[in-house]
Amino acid sequence: MIPGAVLGIDTSCYTTSCALVSLDRKVLASIRLPLEVAVGERGLRQSEAVFQHVRQLPRAVEEALDSALRPRVLAVCATETPTQRTGSYMPVFAAGLSFARVIAQVLGVPCFSTSHQQGHFASAQIGTTGLPPIHLGIHLSGGTTEVLLVQQNGLRLLLGTSDISAGQLIDRVGVALGLSFPAGPALEKLAELVRSVQGRYPAIVRERACSFSGAEAMALRDISKGLPANIIAAEVFDCVCRTVLKMALVAEEATGTDALLVTGGVASSALFRRFMETRASKRRMLLKLYFGQAQFSGDNAAGVAAIGVEKLSEIQEV
Repeated sequence: MIPGAVLGIDTSCYTTSCALVSLDRKVLASIRLPLEVAVGERGLRQSEAVFQHVRQLPRAVEEALDSALRPRVLAVCATETPTQRTGSYMPVFAAGLSFARVIAQVLGVPCFSTSHQQGHFASAQIGTTGLPPIHLGIHLSGGTTEVLLVQQNGLRLLLGTSDISAGQLIDRVGVALGLSFPAGPALEKLAELVRSVQGRYPAIVRERACSFSGAEAMALRDISKGLPANIIAAEVFDCVCRTVLKMALVAEEATGTDALLVTGGVASSALFRRFMETRASKRRMLLKLYFGQAQFSGDNAAGVAAIGVEKLSEIQEV
């Protein structure tokens, strides 16, 4: 018998995502359709992203349902805001939330909402064992670089960025090197050709905020000087790694929490994970690193659906 499930929908800046998670927390399907970005561009206008989501959502839902063998949908959950903080808003999420509300109305089932960031951390916890209920979390993506305290009652921001995000650093340098946007996977392939890094770009963390603009400026200068692309790529990933570890140490000292869950598109990189583990080991850090499954690190709706399962369980218990 095909089990009932919750349908999750996430419409981020660059991916249309749908997932189905059963009531026993198993991911039955996870579909991710990237938005199209023109060659040479470093992103999309919100209006263009919304248009692409509206066009792709029917296909994403259909593929998710087919992949999961058409389970009974017991509830729908969609991302409504980038974060759970007051005033957090981005038009792209309205596309997915509206679609979710229509589906829920037609099926006569509950419709829940959550934030994109909460969805990321819920996705990262899928299949992760040994993680304490209260832990540090870092969200690394094209729009976000934040360290938070993850608790049962929500997320508390501890550190952020004063300028660009880790993902923006990677994408901007990658595009400047002639790579397609988003540039992470291609830049990683270049970086894998390098056997060692020198810490060429600064890892800056001041007053509970990191800064990547200096590293970007140095990398762009290196490009103009003709430094080999693979060296630049490896040094960029190493810069992000060292910056993240500095931020984590500040957060650990402030909270006394030594478990760190890393998620977001940047965290899906196997190279970045190796850099993190190697640097942490060399420094003999007590910090315990946890990485979600790579397939659930980038933008996806599996965590959103899992949050929907929790919310459905809560109202059923009342």
